[in-house]
Amino acid sequence: MLINFRVIASTFLMIFLAELGDKTQITTFAFASGSKSYLSVFIGASAALITTSLIAVIVGETVGKLVPVKIMKITADR
Repeated sequence: MLINFRVIASTFLMIFLAELGDKTQITTFAFASGSKSYLSVFIGASAALITTSLIAVIVGETVGKLVPVKIMKITADR
């Protein structure tokens, strides 16, 4: 398993931009505004995002092994 810093940076940038202003951020904002423990809200939100990202990586890796790249590209273009 190699660490590719270019992939890390591009993934971070795309996910960061995609998450700005979405319902996850708005929900986290709402929880934080109604809580006296913003650190607990941060930890809970971070754990949820890490878990959903882990699921996406595992499913993506599995699909990548089972479905040919050509078919994924055709499907993604639609």
